Amino acid sequence: MKRHPDKHNHTTVHDATWAVHGGNTIDKGTGALRTPLIMANSYALPEDPSAIDWSGVDAGLFYGRNGAANQTALETKLAALEGGEAAVTFATGVAALHGIFFSLLKSGDHVVVSDVTYEAVWRLFAELLPEKYGIEATFVDIADVDAVRAAVRPTTKLIHAETIANPTTKVANVAALSSIAREAGALLSIDATFTPAPFYRPIGDGADLVVHSLTKYINGHGDAMGGAVIGRKEIIQHIRHDAIVDAGGVISPFNAWMIMRGSITLPLRLKQHFSSAEKVASVLESDERIAFVTYPGLASHPQHELAAKQFEGRGYGAVLAFAVDGDSATQNRFVSKLRVITSAVSLGHDESLIVHVGPGGRGGGENYPAAFQKYGHLRLSIGLEDPEDLIDDILSALDATFEQ
Repeated sequence: MKRHPDKHNHTTVHDATWAVHGGNTIDKGTGALRTPLIMANSYALPEDPSAIDWSGVDAGLFYGRNGAANQTALETKLAALEGGEAAVTFATGVAALHGIFFSLLKSGDHVVVSDVTYEAVWRLFAELLPEKYGIEATFVDIADVDAVRAAVRPTTKLIHAETIANPTTKVANVAALSSIAREAGALLSIDATFTPAPFYRPIGDGADLVVHSLTKYINGHGDAMGGAVIGRKEIIQHIRHDAIVDAGGVISPFNAWMIMRGSITLPLRLKQHFSSAEKVASVLESDERIAFVTYPGLASHPQHELAAKQFEGRGYGAVLAFAVDGDSATQNRFVSKLRVITSAVSLGHDESLIVHVGPGGRGGGENYPAAFQKYGHLRLSIGLEDPEDLIDDILSALDATFEQ
């Protein structure tokens, strides 16, 4: 039976259509075709407000910390795009991560965490949560399914990993991790910042919660910050109540509006990002002046086959790590010679960004591969420039770095 298209229903339209229309409503006051930016922190109360659920979970709009118009529109779009029942948005991606841990864990609980993870997550589980709240964590090679299973304890309440690890590009087997979590009666949270829907949906492989730094690909323009958690309604409402209503990590209306705008072109941008990244990675791997390059799209990558299967041939992300054959001064000299690629942190922007991190790495750097330990690394986020210009920029910078 042919489905009847409805731009306000993700089950009847394709991803690209939902990216344009999802969560958007025509403004009743002006007739504007886009949900306007509503810079209000309070909304009119009903005639009898005595029965309002002041937790804000199902109370409608009445105060900006509990829920606001632009925030709600963005959450509607993200939940459907990821295949979740509900979403909650935060001021930053780290606030979203903290929101999960703060809301769902208590003293005495145990967590299994990837030993290569975003540095804020590393510090939360290596220092802050154990020291302040008595939450225990075991860091484990997330690519070793047997090691993950062995790390589980009776008190394990959560397994946390990234689809593609920052910065080593290690790929997590989400379906296998989900099976282990279910056996343990634990939840699985997946940071999918490197692999946003419609490219990949961890919920489809059994993840309970998906977290994004909206600052990155979903916004896509390097001009707004935000975070989101998507999953089952009852869990999301718990997180909203604890981490938003009572801890206040709410996203601003302006940032929600900006991210909503940026997300419209997400499916189109991802195709360009991923296609260019594969070309750049191939060139880097073939150049003898490059000490190493790690990217899931390369056959040499340890989890290449897993990535091909899990991502169903749609791509391999757009972040790669590599090093020029030389010391830190050599890496810095190479970066200084780049003219198209910009030396800056973050990723998922329209412009390509590169950052040099020394051999010591950052949180959990001792678990990075040997080549990272020896050379440090350059994390390269491929933007939307023409891939030929990116390749020419890299090759010219290499020539200038090694000229006698």
